[in-house]
Amino acid sequence: MAADQNLPQDPEKDLATRFPTAYTILFLLIILVAALTWIVPAGKYDREMNASVGREVAVPGTYQTVESNPQGFVDVMLAPTAGFYDPDSYAANAIDVALFVLFLGGFLGVMNATGAIDTGIRSAMRHLKGHEIWMIPILMSLFAIGGTTYGMAEETLAFYAILIPVMMTAGYDAVTGVAIILVGAGIGVLGSTINPFATVIAANAADIPFTDGIVLRFVLLVGGLLICSAYVMRYAKRIKADPSRSVVARQWDAHRKLFLQGHEDDLGQATLNGTQIIALIIFALSFVVMIWGVSSQGWWMAQMGALFFGAAILIGLIARLGEKQLTGSFVDGARDLLGVALVVGLARGIVVIMEQGMIADTILHSAESTLGGLPELAFINLMFWIEVGMSFFVPSSSGLAVLSMPILAPLADFANVGRDLVVTAYQSANGLVNLINPTFAVVVGGLAIGRISYDRWLAFIWPLLLILTVFITVVISVGAFI
Repeated sequence: MAADQNLPQDPEKDLATRFPTAYTILFLLIILVAALTWIVPAGKYDREMNASVGREVAVPGTYQTVESNPQGFVDVMLAPTAGFYDPDSYAANAIDVALFVLFLGGFLGVMNATGAIDTGIRSAMRHLKGHEIWMIPILMSLFAIGGTTYGMAEETLAFYAILIPVMMTAGYDAVTGVAIILVGAGIGVLGSTINPFATVIAANAADIPFTDGIVLRFVLLVGGLLICSAYVMRYAKRIKADPSRSVVARQWDAHRKLFLQGHEDDLGQATLNGTQIIALIIFALSFVVMIWGVSSQGWWMAQMGALFFGAAILIGLIARLGEKQLTGSFVDGARDLLGVALVVGLARGIVVIMEQGMIADTILHSAESTLGGLPELAFINLMFWIEVGMSFFVPSSSGLAVLSMPILAPLADFANVGRDLVVTAYQSANGLVNLINPTFAVVVGGLAIGRISYDRWLAFIWPLLLILTVFITVVISVGAFI
């Protein structure tokens, strides 16, 4: 589909935006949090090991002020490095995630060298001609299942380069492809049912069974998925009819040049050969094995990285790429995601500054003081908004659960609210914020792969955020009286 004739015709220029890049936004946030360490009093809770959670948690009622440790110029300059690993103790922070991203990029580079993905995309579009819109709810449901069962997040980065060309070949834009993945997995995390990295950890920290409140969380999952699917489908239909209504209309031609590589009109000749079919089977099985490993074998980034590294070698051998093409394709693929790997370190650097400045517990103590003695409705809604605010500083679902649940969940007993509802408020707040959170590497990483600036993403998603906020508020408010 041709772009509007009044749009600029220089693709490279069109990809530019006056809005700062993800790197600049994250570094400015590092500076902002460092400045807060000079203003917010330092404090900490005593911590003790919680066997069910598997890590130390804060002890309610033990908050005390401590000597401040304001973060200065040197700390700010060290923060990006400290985001990867502690430069003093050499303890890992986000280095495992960054390396996983690079291995994932290398895996995709080898797959692209076989031509299997490109040919498979064109073949699928030929068979789905006229019914492409139904791919949106189907794919979003699959990503939501990953989100609600095991907190699918960094793993989604593999799918952007695959799905965006599919959507653009169907006549949609890059934002549609990004939304299917980011919003699909995000709504799954928001409505986590058995997610071990959100619901289970939070419930253990709150000292309740993780199955408590599962019905309400299932309502959030199904209702949220219906809302999000309808929203993305409506947007996709609108911009297919009129590309100038796309939030990235200025980048329309540049995105098509970047992602489609001139193959969008060559659907009739798209036929997979035997080698490509085997490569796609290995590709799919790699993710099946990854899900099995994460959900039941305790795998994390190192094991997942090793899986994709091995799968890349296997695909290269089966496709007879040769040593030079195999290694070259792997390195080229890793290079394509290098920017995402750097974003991971920058995002983690914000948390490092906050922890070193010892203001995280002070913020938590302020929330604890605010919630005391409130009635049910006010308590649970204020709990939700406190968790929203904390999610910007602690985007990790497990990190936020361990930080906040031991302190905030017991307060529910005094407000005559179930602790399971506090868990639901926490995970829905964290899931909502992580659809736009600039400190969440998955958000800025996915946007970087899709070549979508942060302001354009906000322009697309802000109405959906309002709808979801109202929906969540109604659900948790009803839950307070059940």
